[in-house]
Amino acid sequence: MAMRPGAAAVAGGALLALLGQGAATAQEREVSGGYAGWTLDSGGLTLGGSARPAWLPATGGTADPATGALTLELGGTAGLTPPAGTAPPLPLADLRLSLDGDSGALRARTAVDGEAHELALAEVKPGTPVVRAGGATWTGLEATLTEEGAALLARWSGLEFDAGDGLGRFDVTVGTGTAAPPATTPPAEPSTGPSAPAADPTAPAPAPSTPATAPSASVAATELAAGSRQTVTGEGFEPGEVMLVAIDQDTRYQVTADEQGRASRAFPVYATATEGAHTVELRSVTGDRRAAADFTVRTP
Repeated sequence: MAMRPGAAAVAGGALLALLGQGAATAQEREVSGGYAGWTLDSGGLTLGGSARPAWLPATGGTADPATGALTLELGGTAGLTPPAGTAPPLPLADLRLSLDGDSGALRARTAVDGEAHELALAEVKPGTPVVRAGGATWTGLEATLTEEGAALLARWSGLEFDAGDGLGRFDVTVGTGTAAPPATTPPAEPSTGPSAPAADPTAPAPAPSTPATAPSASVAATELAAGSRQTVTGEGFEPGEVMLVAIDQDTRYQVTADEQGRASRAFPVYATATEGAHTVELRSVTGDRRAAADFTVRTP
């Protein structure tokens, strides 16, 4: 991956496409669970500062094991880390992977300099799945940056990225609704190699771990008028932890916890906001620590 100091203009982010719209065809089956492992080991970029793969649970989509087509929505958030600490981690949320037999794409939502972006981050080379009873597995799906993905990473890191630079590979295991649903997390010791044997998609899910402390969130005003400003404050996070700020599930900003594990972010309540209840959420880039607060908007 070519990376040289320099600046790059930001390409306008493309709106996230809704994958798998409409009824599934006779060959397509609804995804009933599973996970994707993303291994990034090129150009000094890592996921969460580690060479280990990031594992993300499947939350929806469709699969056609006969043709290799896949539309997959992934939960959680992956934190992209540049080499030598040149920039704070880049949170990648709402990841969506699509394969159509001839081409593929990875789409994501992120925030750079406090502004949200939605874009086609990478092209993904399709592969032939291994079909099992109740599920299917794709291994070694190679990802390369799109032009808008390269421009966004350049703006974030201050380094130079080019379209076609490698962005790691994906190993995907999903259930197809014909047997017991697969686990939503991978085995305790997943293999990172593209040719490694795939996990059994019908294996039971391990019990989720519980964080040592539970973060909390509060807002400056529990009720306020449309067109004003609101502030969310989170406590109980890890010092230096990077979090996404989402208003009504729309990720707009990122913020970093201070030495006391506290973070605050002001945001506008638009004049066009609907009257009634709204929610603001702070979510760690790993996706496993979050806190939310509700507030009410009044309109004239």
